[in-house]
Amino acid sequence: MYTGIVQAVRPLNAVKVETGRTEFEIEFTEALLDELKLGASVSVEGTCLSVTSITGSKVKFDAIPVTLERTNLGGLKTGDLVNIERSAKLNEEIGGHVMAGHIATMAEVLELSLTEEGNRLRFRMPEAWAKYVFPRGFLGVNGCSLTVADVDDGVVTINLIPETLRQTTFSRYKAGDLLNIEVDQQTVVLVDVLERTVAGTLSRVLPAFKN
Repeated sequence: MYTGIVQAVRPLNAVKVETGRTEFEIEFTEALLDELKLGASVSVEGTCLSVTSITGSKVKFDAIPVTLERTNLGGLKTGDLVNIERSAKLNEEIGGHVMAGHIATMAEVLELSLTEEGNRLRFRMPEAWAKYVFPRGFLGVNGCSLTVADVDDGVVTINLIPETLRQTTFSRYKAGDLLNIEVDQQTVVLVDVLERTVAGTLSRVLPAFKN
């Protein structure tokens, strides 16, 4: 479980493609290494990955092909910066939202606007997932818990405070970049249940009208 509060931005030391998996090596800070163990879960760009090796400050993770296909990890290369969050600990403050590190879909950046009046990120959600996004709801975007300012025909707008830009990779985004999106599972369940309920009601009512 994660909170969506990015703890550090770290560079990829190496990306090694092998048969059936891709290995990512990331240089961790001393704080990130604290009590880190093999098999521990770490959010890398919002994707939950397991630690496979720890050598000094160098930490390795494996990603299988399906993970690379469903997330933006498949497009990462050596030197790229990634958002990192260690898994949450019991009895610690949750400053963001409860997140699982399970990416629902990717979204394409349309615009990153950084002005004195404010900072704005706009991206397009795939149609199948846009129905789960609502103004003032939240999304996990590359591992960061963010509040939705607006959504219009699948285009999501999020306002970014300077601290978010400082603590994440967001200031480096450009049009065409792909974002890892985690949607609120409670919202998914609620929308799906309502859709099935309405569909079931219509299937019973409409034939009665026809008769």
